[in-house]
Amino acid sequence: MIRFGYGTNGFANHRLSDALDVIADLGYAGVALTLDHHHLDPYAAGLARRVAGLADRLRTLGLGVVIETGARYLLDPRRKHAPTLLDDDRGARVDFLCRAVAIGADLGAEAVSFWSGVRPPHVPPALARDRLVDGCARVLERAGSLPLGFEPEPGMLVDTIAGWRELRRALGEPDGFGLTLDIGHCRCNEPDPVPDCVAAVAGHLVNVQIDDMRRGTHEHLEFGEGEIDFPPVLRALAGSGYRGLAAVELPRHSHAAPDVAARSLAFLRRAEQASRHGLGEGSGQESGSGSGQESGSGSGQEPGSGSGERAGCPAGWSGSGGAGREGVRS
Repeated sequence: MIRFGYGTNGFANHRLSDALDVIADLGYAGVALTLDHHHLDPYAAGLARRVAGLADRLRTLGLGVVIETGARYLLDPRRKHAPTLLDDDRGARVDFLCRAVAIGADLGAEAVSFWSGVRPPHVPPALARDRLVDGCARVLERAGSLPLGFEPEPGMLVDTIAGWRELRRALGEPDGFGLTLDIGHCRCNEPDPVPDCVAAVAGHLVNVQIDDMRRGTHEHLEFGEGEIDFPPVLRALAGSGYRGLAAVELPRHSHAAPDVAARSLAFLRRAEQASRHGLGEGSGQESGSGSGQESGSGSGQEPGSGSGERAGCPAGWSGSGGAGREGVRS
């Protein structure tokens, strides 16, 4: 069985302890823990004590954990996600990622996940690439045996699987530099069908995020509200050899977190059952109408959060895209 988890960034209005209780009570196998000012702030006092307490709580609840590092305003109260590994003041991001690695090690995390960031307009592409390689190398050195999952993110310097492959080659193809694959991103801006994306990177997966999405629009949707036919995707994931968490990634649904989390797990379990019976095949291209697909359940999206943004044409990390603009997601 696939080990489904849920992202704490979708429980932003809950105390972390309460969020863990709800997630465990619903039957999830783990959590994708986004370090943030309200969820295990890595800069607040008493970190060692808080980490030890959380490790005990996770064991009691039987929850696995991966560490996510995409908090919006943890490092800078005025600039979303800043600084990134591409910024002039990128040292703060490297320090944060090293803290995340240390926390992950103490929690027994399965992976630590991070992304490149949006290229600032004043930073030339070549310099941005050099900064990214340098920053990743420094975090890799600190990580030791703890797997790192690098996430291609629409609108960022590295936005596709091809871009991740190029970055990994630039780093010397280290064993510890794996892939965080967001299933929705595959539909958004990868050229291949989602099940083919999963199969193509099977040997490198260390973290999976799962959500629905539409082609060309970077907006994380509840299952059934996008275009992905999930039974073939889950069949590919089950056949990939990946045994880590597949965590629901709905960061703009905190206003209804318990209900959304319950609906999400029910959907995924139905889709997983359908995947075992060969349902949802279709043409191999997701259309939003395949078996295991659920009709839209209304507005799980928070009012006023926008309708999403068009993702740019996939350019890989060596293109000139990804400057100054990112998608709606994170």
